[in-house]
Amino acid sequence: CHQERKHCIVCLGPVVDLFRVLSTSLFLNHRFSIMPTSAAKIDEPYYCSQQINIPPELPDILKQFTKAAIRTQPKDVLAWSAAYFRAMSKGEIPPVKERLEMPVATQKIDSGLTPGLLRVLNKQLGPKLSVSAKSVEAKWMDLALPKEQFDDIMRVGNFGAKFDWQKFFALAASTLGNNITDAMSIICEILTDDPEGGPARITFTLFQALYRFLAEVDGEISNQQITDVLNHLQYDVDKQDGMVMPRNFLSPDCPAEVDGEISNQQITDVLNHLQYDVDKQDGMVMPRNFLSPDCPQLS
Repeated sequence: CHQERKHCIVCLGPVVDLFRVLSTSLFLNHRFSIMPTSAAKIDEPYYCSQQINIPPELPDILKQFTKAAIRTQPKDVLAWSAAYFRAMSKGEIPPVKERLEMPVATQKIDSGLTPGLLRVLNKQLGPKLSVSAKSVEAKWMDLALPKEQFDDIMRVGNFGAKFDWQKFFALAASTLGNNITDAMSIICEILTDDPEGGPARITFTLFQALYRFLAEVDGEISNQQITDVLNHLQYDVDKQDGMVMPRNFLSPDCPAEVDGEISNQQITDVLNHLQYDVDKQDGMVMPRNFLSPDCPQLS
């Protein structure tokens, strides 16, 4: 933001607009509140600008607010500002991104949701574990995210009035990528306690729960594929103190992509099995060989 002047102007645009509204409103209110009217009584007190008490904390509050607005780049500045100060007044976590975020190229659609905004929601709602649909919707709308997308996630997850926040979080993450592999990577990066740029480790217990949930919702990933993936990861987990990281399940050695595609290992298993029949059939293969119940299945 400090490197290109044009980009700075774009970032500050929403904040400038807000301050224009606020300053105009404050000026008019102040001007007309201190000017006596014809109907005013003679003994009515007359106020001047010197009598207006400005709290010493106000400059720092406005500074932090401005920085938060620049980082978050809210679509609806006024609604976001109301949510920001409402959260601050209640001692809650405000809807603020940790840093300025560029658009995500891997999103299926321009949903408005980004990893940064999902991180904000998780900071606000994650500690509660069990949340109400009303509270999640309120935080969602504070960030000016599409109501239709919230409704879709609620429908796909079959969530009721109260539900597990982590499951909603996982489904929201799945909208940011092309497959469950992308979703699990995003989940690891947001939920990890590792510093940014680190291995993005999470507990294997949490990984299993969210991976199984997304696989069940997907409906195209077999129980065998789920078991194969988790069994393969267990080897890495045992060496990593019960933790798993994206590079473990993104490895080409992982027996299956977590989006239901056929892995190299599955292909190798099928071909190795067929080789026994081929050796007895002069290098030929026939349907009954790979349709046999003994043959590893690719679906």
